[in-house]
Amino acid sequence: MSTPHLAARLQGFGTTVFAEMSALAVATGSVNLGQGFPDTPGPPEVLDVARAAIGTPLDQYPPGPGLPVLREAVAAHVQRFRGLAYDPDTEVLVTAGATEALAGALLGLLDPGDEVVVFEPLYDSYAAGIAMAGAVAVPVPLRPPVTDGVGADPWTFDPAELRSAVGPRTRLVLLNTPHNPTGKVFDRAELELVAEVAREHDLLVVTDEVYEHLVFSGSQHVSLAELPGMRERTLVVSSGGKTFSTTGWKVGWVCGPAELVTCVRTAKQFLTYVNAGPFQPAIAAGLGLPDSYFGQLAADLERKRDLLVAGLAAAGLPVVSPQATYFATVRVPGDGLEFCRELPHRVGVVAVPMSAFYLAEHAELGLDLVRFAFCKRDEVLAEAVGRLSA
Repeated sequence: MSTPHLAARLQGFGTTVFAEMSALAVATGSVNLGQGFPDTPGPPEVLDVARAAIGTPLDQYPPGPGLPVLREAVAAHVQRFRGLAYDPDTEVLVTAGATEALAGALLGLLDPGDEVVVFEPLYDSYAAGIAMAGAVAVPVPLRPPVTDGVGADPWTFDPAELRSAVGPRTRLVLLNTPHNPTGKVFDRAELELVAEVAREHDLLVVTDEVYEHLVFSGSQHVSLAELPGMRERTLVVSSGGKTFSTTGWKVGWVCGPAELVTCVRTAKQFLTYVNAGPFQPAIAAGLGLPDSYFGQLAADLERKRDLLVAGLAAAGLPVVSPQATYFATVRVPGDGLEFCRELPHRVGVVAVPMSAFYLAEHAELGLDLVRFAFCKRDEVLAEAVGRLSA
């Protein structure tokens, strides 16, 4: 049903399912494993810097590209973990979370009628951002493994479908790895295929890597920009929210060639203009934490994953164990949306239907899939598992 007065390009983008499920969690007193945010504070080395910055001149507008201390920290962090060198003055831009970085990239790079190749299911802001730019999303389906359970194969895609998605109007590829909502980590062979397609058709790439440090044993994150011939055509997006448990601060960034970053900055300056003055030096401090912090972060989350996955399996829900991120996927009998609407009333647990992560015309591909978040305290996960098992 259309919404009166809403621009045609945004018809169909109503209130998100996250809002519905979060409200349902409150109304029923359920354990909320729907929306992906941690329920524990970030590291004190980060929080203390933010506390000290509040009440100082950092409360005022920061520079348009972001505070130099954060841009320098981002460049040093990318060099340290990815081996890529970016000029903090011209090739790094601070944004209001990764969401604004993505929106700025799409608005700054796309013209009406351009096409964007994107893997589906996809994070819900992607389709809206592409639509706001007047462009067209061309999805390549990711398929869940045939067998579910711990150690199952990851989600896969057909290389032929990727190649056939590229047409004369294709402008860029939008890639998310580690991938939300599936928890897939694209391996090097898959990334090399994406890179080959991008080089062959002279495409730009925007890669969303906000879960870069939340990767589990047996998998390794590789940035597409690390591959030969890709740095000069790739914008890499990340943020501090997931890495430092500060999702509400909305501090993100984009790295890439100066001419592409300028396109993002041109759009970004008319969106939020600037953001998060006192939080920028705090995230800079976090990016400089020792390797042990990032390793322990992934190990703790992997343990939480295993706790939830075992509980879901014991409750009779066939589960796809993720390689990364905050999320595990289960198959349910029938309609996943109805399952999620009934689950809080039945057992007091909230999840979200995977159909929300597909374009409307493809929602049936995720009809029987449901996503649970495990980025919660152990006692919260134990309570959820107990309710599901009962």
